[in-house]
Amino acid sequence: VQLQASGGGLVQAGDSLRLSCAASGRTFSSYFMGWFRQAPGKEREFVATISRGGSSTTYADSVKGRFTISRDNAKNTVYLQMNSLKPEDTAVYYCAANLGLQTADPARYHYWGRGTQVTVSS
Repeated sequence: VQLQASGGGLVQAGDSLRLSCAASGRTFSSYFMGWFRQAPGKEREFVATISRGGSSTTYADSVKGRFTISRDNAKNTVYLQMNSLKPEDTAVYYCAANLGLQTADPARYHYWGRGTQVTVSS
């Protein structure tokens, strides 16, 4: 599967953004999906995951209550709605896919899209 993330940009603290990740192929619904982010000088970190059917989601504590992950299997797309953005949310955001399990461990993801930059000014 090939993934392409989009929707990043420069916003002010408190604003919202919605990221999208479009996947190629006809088996998108077979994949567990995740969003990760990487800030300059830091390791890539888990943001959110979603199960294949979309009924189960998990979030990093730092984004819980502010971010929402969702997916539309008919459109081969996973979303990340980000509300109440903070400067510490500034990072390159990546979507990723894996066939095996719903996990926060980036090492378990086999497929990665190019990231999209999110910059939140104070």
